[in-house]
Amino acid sequence: MWAKFCGFLLRTMGWKSIGGPVPGKKGIILGAPHTSAWDFVISYLFYTQFGGKPARVMVKKEFFIGPLSWILRKLGAVPVDRSNSTVLIKSLIEEMSKEDEFVLALAPEGTRKPIKKWKTGYHMIAKKANCPVYMGYFDWGKKEVSVGKEVELTDDAKADTARIQELYGKMNLVGKNPKNFVTR
Repeated sequence: MWAKFCGFLLRTMGWKSIGGPVPGKKGIILGAPHTSAWDFVISYLFYTQFGGKPARVMVKKEFFIGPLSWILRKLGAVPVDRSNSTVLIKSLIEEMSKEDEFVLALAPEGTRKPIKKWKTGYHMIAKKANCPVYMGYFDWGKKEVSVGKEVELTDDAKADTARIQELYGKMNLVGKNPKNFVTR
């Protein structure tokens, strides 16, 4: 029932879902352009409408206060301590390796501000947990949201990230706050 409501709410807000959830039980969905906290809402509604386990989303730990902490955890949010990304990445790899189903959605920019050099932590997690990476997007211009296409990774995280940024750039996506999305 909740899944149907999420799909209804997404459509009522004027959004169109392109495709479905990740085809397997594990995966990492890159979410771009990440320019607003509303991206989390759109992503949650999109992924939840398909039923099953919700995609996990990395959210900075400062949001986990009081009752909001409980709500965020129920929605699949994982608190991120940005001062110690190594510990976070190792714990995510461990969790993804031991669970049967684990889909992680994250913003490669790492923030809602314009960032020219995207983070590469997703690459390490995907390689170590042996899971595919998808180029998810939420286009506020067209109001389309999708898990996107799978992208092949090599052993060069920086080169792969640069290639992914270039591919996103060619998609002409519009963020909720367009000036905050850059791919170079």
